[in-house]
Amino acid sequence: MTAHDPLRILRDAKTIAIVGASPRQGRPSHGVMRYLMQQGYRCIPVRPDCAAVHGVPCAPTLFDIEEPIDLVDVFRRREFCEAHAREAVEVGAKALWLQLGIVSPAARAVAESAGIGYVEDACTAVFHARGLQS
Repeated sequence: MTAHDPLRILRDAKTIAIVGASPRQGRPSHGVMRYLMQQGYRCIPVRPDCAAVHGVPCAPTLFDIEEPIDLVDVFRRREFCEAHAREAVEVGAKALWLQLGIVSPAARAVAESAGIGYVEDACTAVFHARGLQS
């Protein structure tokens, strides 16, 4: 997989772990998860302090997801991203995506050294709507 090809990452993904998914309607992760589910993706919210988002039970961590993960979509501050990148590699995710406004050279280095796809500072929903719907 090309490390920085967002459209290919989205085309190849079926199961997306949404790290930092929020049950609050005004949060970007809430709307993005809803959009991705409407587009047919299997979305699993990852949040230790929440029971469910959009009716989907939350996994406390990536390690608690008992199915293959194609894409880890991260809605957390930069200082947490390297750890999430390591977790994504450990669970065998095919790609790591840091949402709009999030840039992490450390997470990029982890993803690239493991050979998984990587995108940062971009919104999965926006890329999907622009690229896969046209």
